[in-house]
Amino acid sequence: MQYYKNKNMAEIQHHNNEKNGVFEIYEDGVKVGEMTYTWAGTDKFIIDHTGVDEAFNGKGYAKQLVIAGIEYARENGKKVIPLCSYAKATIARNAELQDVLA
Repeated sequence: MQYYKNKNMAEIQHHNNEKNGVFEIYEDGVKVGEMTYTWAGTDKFIIDHTGVDEAFNGKGYAKQLVIAGIEYARENGKKVIPLCSYAKATIARNAELQDVLA
């Protein structure tokens, strides 16, 4: 499990196994969202869902989850296939996130 801290004092936890993984975001110890992925071989993963509780909309948490996934891919030499509509749109709008696209 990996931990990330971000500017909004939220914490992102990462859980991963050989089949799938999840990035979860917590605010004050309460889980408020997640981004899930499935491994496609050993060198890439498919982002299949990103969601944040409605009560926490507008804080940028969903984007932070996508960025955490991109950072993980970069650090580990992996590629990303964004099938989740939110992740796909976020990566398409931000050129600096596109280097890990499969």
